[in-house]
Amino acid sequence: AGDISTSNDPGSAIRQWRKKFEIKQKTLAEKLDISPSVISDYESGRRNSPGTGIIKKIVRAFLEADEEKGGQVTRAFANRFGAHLPPEIILDMQEFEKPMSGKELANAVDGKILANEDSLNRNLFGYTVIDSLKAVLELTSEDFMGLYGLTTERALIFTKVSTGRSPLVAIKVRGIIPGTIVLHGKIKEADSLGVKIAEILKVPLILSKKPTAEKLLEDLQKSVP
Repeated sequence: AGDISTSNDPGSAIRQWRKKFEIKQKTLAEKLDISPSVISDYESGRRNSPGTGIIKKIVRAFLEADEEKGGQVTRAFANRFGAHLPPEIILDMQEFEKPMSGKELANAVDGKILANEDSLNRNLFGYTVIDSLKAVLELTSEDFMGLYGLTTERALIFTKVSTGRSPLVAIKVRGIIPGTIVLHGKIKEADSLGVKIAEILKVPLILSKKPTAEKLLEDLQKSVP
């Protein structure tokens, strides 16, 4: 609510949060008992910014709609704000002002598509770069939730990967699926079980060909929209 009310472009902020919560304009309008055209007018700037009372109702509608779908986004927010993950495990975490497609991310990491190339048109709203060895060995299930930042529609990028099996198994066990998974490391051949898990979860799996983790981070940060 604060992000929307203090934004220089409240309509755009409403649109971004609605997309993070994966709610259609029609669904939001139904929960607010207004016409979808009103939501469209707010988001496009054709209508004056809503007051704080309307903004509170919009945020409550986001939370209610997410709760009806299992509350994954709300839990991700709660864990992100409450998480204090070690910097030696979380190498970088970014939230995008504008969405990036999975295909654009694949280009940014010099990626080879290992699974679900047809799903790379999904919008991503952030990424987290993770030391995979330390994450798998040290993070609790609750800590692992913090990797998702402000939205599950993000790329989880695992470095120091040797085969790719452990990160995929960890994601499957936790049961919360990111928008895209990127593997980086000295991988001669991606683990077949890891690829199979990605196919089952219907999540794009990308192998980054960047020469070093430092180069990967540098090029990722340049690509942030």
